[in-house]
Amino acid sequence: MSESRPPAADTSLAALTAMARSVQSRAWAPYSQFRVGAVLVATNGAVFGGCNVENASYPAGICAERSALAYAVASGAREFSRVIIVSDADVPAPPCGICRQALVEFAPALEVVSVAANGTVAQWSLADLLPFPFTPSSLAHA
Repeated sequence: MSESRPPAADTSLAALTAMARSVQSRAWAPYSQFRVGAVLVATNGAVFGGCNVENASYPAGICAERSALAYAVASGAREFSRVIIVSDADVPAPPCGICRQALVEFAPALEVVSVAANGTVAQWSLADLLPFPFTPSSLAHA
């Protein structure tokens, strides 16, 4: 499940975190009990939300970050500046490897911000989290 808002007047960390928590509340996580919400900010200011959706066939699930990315791309967004991730974890959780790979396709310089349940914040660049990505240029033939 995901949601979008038109270009937001308030893209402060507090506002984006609140939106991510709202989306997180709708996560479907009956197996892991690990609910995650994410908001992806397009370079034009549009904000797209997503949550994790688990499935009894575990590989069929989708993470919050890729849920937000899919919704953003379906809405026409292709360039992103920031992702805010929230979870119920005690420490800020970075995106998983698959999400890192999916995000680098559109935003190699993405700012990644994660907020733990207790409000602790961690921030990384996607390049720091995925230093040697497989990108479209990796498909070039010699």
